[in-house]
Amino acid sequence: MLKQTQNYWRLAQGRGTLIISWFRHLPQTCMDFSEWTPFIQNTWYRKHYMKFVYLLQIIILLIPYFFGAGFTHINLFYLITIGMFVFIIHECLHVLVVYKKGDMSLTFSGIFFWLNTNATLSKARYWIFMSLPFLVLSVVPAITSFYVSGNIKSILLFVCWINAFISGSDIYNSFLIAIKPKNSVFCRGYYHVK
Repeated sequence: MLKQTQNYWRLAQGRGTLIISWFRHLPQTCMDFSEWTPFIQNTWYRKHYMKFVYLLQIIILLIPYFFGAGFTHINLFYLITIGMFVFIIHECLHVLVVYKKGDMSLTFSGIFFWLNTNATLSKARYWIFMSLPFLVLSVVPAITSFYVSGNIKSILLFVCWINAFISGSDIYNSFLIAIKPKNSVFCRGYYHVK
């Protein structure tokens, strides 16, 4: 059963209630910080992390220019509509991975939307949480585009491109997750090794 209270959606589950908070942060959880390490340990790198993401996004935005591809022959209304659907599906894929694992909140800062959870996730599950939208909405359409032509190919490449732009932070985080120790578990921007 789905019930809205203020800015929260409460979803009844077998053992309790899943909270999905819209544009509000989740309540703080009690964590023993002597056992948990910040996901990005270097203070300078943590402070400038978004500059690296912006650089990646600029590179992604320039890819059609370098390949001489464009989407101007497709109606702008269709491109905007496709872009909105890509964003919604992108966020739903994130939610799918952590559904029933913990509460979630969708917040934004600048041009970025952030889906946060208080769930404790294994390295594999956290990597899937970060990577699934990129794999489904960028890698699969890019591969499929080799087997089609015309407007279908252009639309698939647009989906691939716009999702890669949306996934800038996810792509970057996926690499950071991959280099963490094998038995790592992650929660709220921290990790520790079991």
